[in-house]
Amino acid sequence: MSSATLAHTASPSNLYGLVAQFDSVEAIREASTRVRDAGYTRIDAYTPFPVEGLDFDLGMKQTRLGWVVLIMGIAGGLGGFFMQWYANTTHYPLVSGGKPLNSWPNWIVIMYECTILFAGLTAAIVMLVRNGLPRPYHPIFNTPGFGNAMRDRFFLCIEARDPKFDLGPTRAFLEGLSPLVVSEVER
Repeated sequence: MSSATLAHTASPSNLYGLVAQFDSVEAIREASTRVRDAGYTRIDAYTPFPVEGLDFDLGMKQTRLGWVVLIMGIAGGLGGFFMQWYANTTHYPLVSGGKPLNSWPNWIVIMYECTILFAGLTAAIVMLVRNGLPRPYHPIFNTPGFGNAMRDRFFLCIEARDPKFDLGPTRAFLEGLSPLVVSEVER
């Protein structure tokens, strides 16, 4: 057995995953790359600060959130334009000072505000849904010493629902990455 120790043994049906604890950015990035290259897909890392490139090391794909926000922002701007156009030309046409009913330069502020409103709400709602929030409880919080993830430790988790996950070989693989500790985490 390597220098890594085991917390305890959970029943397979109640197991969330295996978590390896590391003490440096270089160690977590190297371990993440090796785990990804080994074919694991249900993996995640927890660090005390953002680590540039870690998402690539974990094999995460680029999100399409930016495109969704752009499309909804454009829809909001067009919605603001057509709302004002309808109000000023059809619903309540009012000629003031000889201006045309379709005086769109006056509507730029409202169009801008509608663009920001739609884009901001879309970003917030999609982010909450994709992150599974609000979530007051997550099994990763059961990891021994997980409070150190906010200070100076780096954690790498392979979830039990990963298609390649097998408790014995996965534990041996993680121990081969030279972590400080390998722990089983219950749901």
